[in-house]
Amino acid sequence: MSAQIPFIDLHAQRRRIEPDLRERMDAVLEHGQFVLGAEVADLERRLGEFAGVEHVVGCANGTDALVLTLRALGVQAGDHVIVPSFTFCATAEAVVLCGAIPVFAEVDARTFNISEATVAAALESCSAAAIAPVGIIAVDLFGQPVDYSALHALVADRGIWILADGAQSFGGSFGDRRVGSLARVTTLSFFPAKPLGCYGDGGAILTDDADLAQLLRSLRFHGMGTHQYDNVRVGFNSRLDTLQAAVLLAKLEVFEDELRVRQEVAARYSAGLGDVAIVPLVADTAVSAWAQYTLTFESGRRDAVAAALRAQGIPTGIYYPLPLHQQTAYRGYPVAGAGLPTSEMLASQVLSLPIHPYLDPSVQARIIELVRDNV
Repeated sequence: MSAQIPFIDLHAQRRRIEPDLRERMDAVLEHGQFVLGAEVADLERRLGEFAGVEHVVGCANGTDALVLTLRALGVQAGDHVIVPSFTFCATAEAVVLCGAIPVFAEVDARTFNISEATVAAALESCSAAAIAPVGIIAVDLFGQPVDYSALHALVADRGIWILADGAQSFGGSFGDRRVGSLARVTTLSFFPAKPLGCYGDGGAILTDDADLAQLLRSLRFHGMGTHQYDNVRVGFNSRLDTLQAAVLLAKLEVFEDELRVRQEVAARYSAGLGDVAIVPLVADTAVSAWAQYTLTFESGRRDAVAAALRAQGIPTGIYYPLPLHQQTAYRGYPVAGAGLPTSEMLASQVLSLPIHPYLDPSVQARIIELVRDNV
């Protein structure tokens, strides 16, 4: 195996959905409603039905989804918001863009998510530092939802809200509820690499709170009131465009089947590699969307394994090589406790393997063999 294989095979997916995709995109080109066309409303309805929520508000991208939601929740300059350090920068970036202060918290080494224990430790640290956080952004990293029931129970009497960052987990579930319905409000990204991704940038916000949804619809359209020239608040220009909605509608037709195959691909990795590396731990009551399949190498062999795979045309990824509290842009913000050793350890040990619904089992078997041979 020497030819490069794709880390995520969007071309194979496109070939599968191409007739429906072209028909939907041609319909947009024909009617010409490129901003907030009928496809956007149709997508919002379909996403709500899938997740089991009443309201979905499409927006321009996943970062905007976070910023819009923080604004709608009333976050103000100087407020403190607890966020995991082991995640993509957009989570903390959104807090800072609102003038608020991220407080970086630890994650669980096996699930990669914040947990009841790590949040409890962060809250204790905040209390000792006379910090009163207004909210928590919980990130469903790599596709597995956080245990939101446990988090809600922890903060129920503290007046702290929880925002679910489901950028990587849409399609996953915890118990009998799907991502989007696990918290008061959930944000999504439709970046092309996501399990449900468009052909550019896109995002959405899901909630059962009608008042919050109404406010979000205003904020995404320049603070619009009764019409677009009635500006009742300072807002944003953050609308999901109609062509991207058409793409997502075509992809939704095969999404359930793709999620099923992702489970099979992940199960083969875990069965083949569980004795040579630490494989992801998914809670018994959870279903991961498997945005990434991420191994942890305590042996220090991470870089050697990646090099061996690269030599055979197999790409890998390191998500994330530096936790946020060590990033230049975020070093000045508070860190819960005396430090975040788990986040720092994971950054030096994790390696993500190719995972997508079109990964040929024979190719995957070769990937597993190469990992085993080089640990």
